[in-house]
Amino acid sequence: MKPIAALVAGLIFGVGLVLSGMTEPGNVINFLNISPNWSPALILVMGSALVVTGVGYRLGGRRSAPLFDTTFHRPAAKQIDRRLMIGAGLFGIGWGIAGYCPGPAIVGAFSLDSRALLFVAAYVVGTLVFELWERSVQARAALADG
Repeated sequence: MKPIAALVAGLIFGVGLVLSGMTEPGNVINFLNISPNWSPALILVMGSALVVTGVGYRLGGRRSAPLFDTTFHRPAAKQIDRRLMIGAGLFGIGWGIAGYCPGPAIVGAFSLDSRALLFVAAYVVGTLVFELWERSVQARAALADG
């Protein structure tokens, strides 16, 4: 049941992105670029997402466990640290340059949009490079400790 719930949630999210025009990088770039072409549409999309998320957290907070799992999986880290700031900055720069973030890019890739396919390929490569780097750092730390 858990995979079906994830698929349904992903489909709803994807349809929302398509309907709101957020799979078109130009719409995002026109929001981020204050110019005569500036478009406030993304504010409505983000505001709607905040309302839905707020309601979801409110309803979910009343439950002892999610519907399709045994526990809620919340982030362990509670602090804003250097890694978080660097990651958020890189995400924002990439979003501003490409007009894509992973969700809309994946939806766009399903329509075989070459820009989205290129973004998804770069995203996968970047993720793999990070994972290799992270394992290398952990291995060096383990060697230093023991």
